Amino acid sequence: MRVWAVANQKGGVGKTTTSIALAGLLADAGKRVLLVDLDPHGSMTSYFGHDPDSLEHGVFDLFQHQGEVPSGLPRQLLVKTSHERIHLLPASTVLATLERQSPGQSGLGLVVAKALAQLWQDFDHAIIDSPPLLGVLMVNALAASQHLVIPVQTEFLAVKGLERMVSTLAMINRSRRQALPYTIVPTLFDRRTQASMSTLRLLRSSYPEHLWPAYVPVDTRLRDASRAGQVPSQFDGGSRGVLAYRALLKHLLGQQAAQVA
Repeated sequence: MRVWAVANQKGGVGKTTTSIALAGLLADAGKRVLLVDLDPHGSMTSYFGHDPDSLEHGVFDLFQHQGEVPSGLPRQLLVKTSHERIHLLPASTVLATLERQSPGQSGLGLVVAKALAQLWQDFDHAIIDSPPLLGVLMVNALAASQHLVIPVQTEFLAVKGLERMVSTLAMINRSRRQALPYTIVPTLFDRRTQASMSTLRLLRSSYPEHLWPAYVPVDTRLRDASRAGQVPSQFDGGSRGVLAYRALLKHLLGQQAAQVA
């Protein structure tokens, strides 16, 4: 199983859309895909028709065993999605209380990695949707992943979030045996606006080694797919957004192959 985390320390940059779009394209290609929702807002969980406010079981259950994950628990927590090859570890809003509980517990940083280890043979890919703040949940996402995808909305404030994210990654890498590779993905690009154009130029000059050279454009069909609860590639496979995510997936798989080699 290959594990990707999607994270940025700013909300509204397209993390959930990116996670689901990539998962859908992988599943369309015959891959078994696991989505992990680590955001207490539960946007990914809601996307597939599950209510984070009333969910009885989910990712939160994994953190209730002093840093250990009971055998079989991750499989029991899986729920189905609108795509037959995608399963979800859902989030409930109670995840928001985890940060208050965590100071009294040790070993919580590797809970998700331990859960994925139990599902390793069941899936080809896992994609983790992270919360937009540094804490136990983001640390879990980064610790469990083999590649980090950082969506960055093409506007100035999102670049500030990227700077914080890169700083956080540098801190996390000090405790990893191998630095976590990452790809920056410009999102919500609108070539009609000066903000998008100037931000894209700034990203290209500041992060040339890590930036995906293309971008995901503003596309209302992505929002329509969310409203329908379908992965974007099944809702409208020819939309501009899906074509962009298809190109991004090809880029990420190429990087993955190079890392394995």
